Amino acid sequence: MKIVVFSDSHGDISGMEQVVLRERPGLVLHLGDLCRDMDELQRRFPTQTMQNVCGNCDGFTEVPDQRILRVEGRRILMCHGHRYRVKEDYGPAVWAAREARADILLFGHTHIPYCQQVDGLWVLNPGSCRGRGASCGMILLEKDKTLCYTVTV
Repeated sequence: MKIVVFSDSHGDISGMEQVVLRERPGLVLHLGDLCRDMDELQRRFPTQTMQNVCGNCDGFTEVPDQRILRVEGRRILMCHGHRYRVKEDYGPAVWAAREARADILLFGHTHIPYCQQVDGLWVLNPGSCRGRGASCGMILLEKDKTLCYTVTV
């Protein structure tokens, strides 16, 4: 399965739309800032499976700020990252992922792409999917293999 991960779209869905058209993923995830962008993307792709969490710029919303998904036998912890202060240190978010027994940790907030496997845990920040240098995350799930990386939008 191919998963596309977006974050920090801040009102610009054009890049997300292009990536969904190009990649045709099985699942689209959005890590917050802004939830309404995900709503608009869902309107444009009504049959596409999507999940999201809210970010620090989303204001009042019923969308949770964290989710644990089970996809193809993997546990994925999704969060925006602001509650774990990821701009200062990724450690608290990594600790939360380990507590949740996650295989993959996804967060945004910093607008800086990052992808690393740390002692068996994939840590992926897709960066911001808007503006110059826009990026997103990709996750490929096969039977016994997980691959995460970032790409330019």
